[in-house]
Amino acid sequence: MYPVIRMAWQIFKVRKSPPLSPGQVHVSHHFCLPWDIDIWMELNNGRTLTLYDLGRIPFAIRSGLVKVMRKKGWGLTMAGASVRYRRRIRMFELIEMRSRVVHWDARFMYVEQSMWKKDGECANHIVYRAAMTGKEGIIAPERVAKEMGVDPAAPKAPDWVLAWIEADQVRPWPPMQEDLATPA
Repeated sequence: MYPVIRMAWQIFKVRKSPPLSPGQVHVSHHFCLPWDIDIWMELNNGRTLTLYDLGRIPFAIRSGLVKVMRKKGWGLTMAGASVRYRRRIRMFELIEMRSRVVHWDARFMYVEQSMWKKDGECANHIVYRAAMTGKEGIIAPERVAKEMGVDPAAPKAPDWVLAWIEADQVRPWPPMQEDLATPA
């Protein structure tokens, strides 16, 4: 089930927060609750992706993106992700989430998020490829930036983000049906 109440709380908390510009980090704090865990009594990997919404949406509000989306009738969709899980997050553990936009290109925005444990260790890290969509299809991030009143020049991408973009461009789509059907 989607964490609607937790999302409402995060949105409520940021309503008077100062605005953020691209590259600035939105920091939020969250507990791993009983309904977030798997059979190993730790944060479920799929639930981790859902909880990242609790940082991404408030970031979008603080940056002014949500205001522009409402005005223009645009939507936001995730078009890809690469995640690393490194440390377990246990039930009732408090984590700090950090969210920011790191780059955009002609079609997509790249959002970096991470969850940090109380001891300062990074538990997991993700980069999302996000697309703004409208009636005419994907909206160019440069246009989105202009509508938000920010510099439309993309922030310089970290090398690891560029490598992921390049690697994903050679990945076949749709997947080869014969490759999926051949038993090992």
